[in-house]
Amino acid sequence: MEENIQKTTAGLRTGPSETKPVNETGSSHAHVHGAPDEGPRLLISLGLNFIIPAVQIAGGLYAHSMALISDAVHNFSDFTAILIAYAAYRIGRKGPSARNTFGYRRAEIIAAFLNVGLLTGAVFFILYEAFLRLKNPQAVSGHIVVWVAGAGVLGNGFSAWLLHRDAKHSLNVRGAFLHMIGDLLTSVAVAISGLVLIFKPWYWLDPLLSFLIAAFILKNCFSIFRESAAILMNATPKGLDLQQINAFLNQIPGVCGVHYLHAWNLSSKSVAFSCHVVVPDQPVSQAEALAKTIRQALLERFDIDHPVLQFETAQCGEGNMFCEISCGPASIKPEKDSNR
Repeated sequence: MEENIQKTTAGLRTGPSETKPVNETGSSHAHVHGAPDEGPRLLISLGLNFIIPAVQIAGGLYAHSMALISDAVHNFSDFTAILIAYAAYRIGRKGPSARNTFGYRRAEIIAAFLNVGLLTGAVFFILYEAFLRLKNPQAVSGHIVVWVAGAGVLGNGFSAWLLHRDAKHSLNVRGAFLHMIGDLLTSVAVAISGLVLIFKPWYWLDPLLSFLIAAFILKNCFSIFRESAAILMNATPKGLDLQQINAFLNQIPGVCGVHYLHAWNLSSKSVAFSCHVVVPDQPVSQAEALAKTIRQALLERFDIDHPVLQFETAQCGEGNMFCEISCGPASIKPEKDSNR
């Protein structure tokens, strides 16, 4: 029976055909444990983002450049952001406990929220100072702006390169990576404004550029906030279609029906999934063979690494795709009193 199931599910897959390792419980976690260790790269970026803003603040004060100081404030907020990201990374490596049975991997999501708050505060500071400078423009030394902003371009570019690989699989690092990209672009913009100021006394350009930097920071904040909030709300992970998963599971031989589907992120790198699977009455050992096949198929087709399957011989509840409990007590129809 298991051989027939595996042949059928192999024909349904659209992803890579290679077999991924499965742990002793039948749940595949290979792509999570095989993820690169982002700790050392976070530490290097942490050091760089302490040096860069210190140089920029000194240069900005000397050159009277609000754009340079704004970029420095953004960079220093990135130092704090990477510090929070590193702390979350360390906490997230702790294993599960009796109180936190899923471990501490969502610490990175909390860190992302903290970073959004930190950046938002930096934006208000930049806007306030830029508004004052726009009302009363000050002479800006273009040469100093160019040299200091150039140092920011090199440092932020190197930091972004360090974090690029880890940003693909970690929301925590992705937030830090977006900070680096934002800093890289703003440093380039500040350097260009410095070149302009060398030849033209357009001192209004400096605070105007600060407004643009603030708008760019807010855009990145909203993106991270939306994704973090979705994970904390146990929303269905982006890119997963529960209707498609439902149809896929119903095609597997031995499965009579599937209902009460739930999918959520344990962290930005791990997807959990649960459902009720209706099967013919059979020994537990036979159902376990089917469970192993379903877990492997979910990992290879949908990248679900933490599936929880409940087998039933008869459809429970109303057999809806989503569990009534998740909709709240008001949506659950009361059972009729048999004594009436």
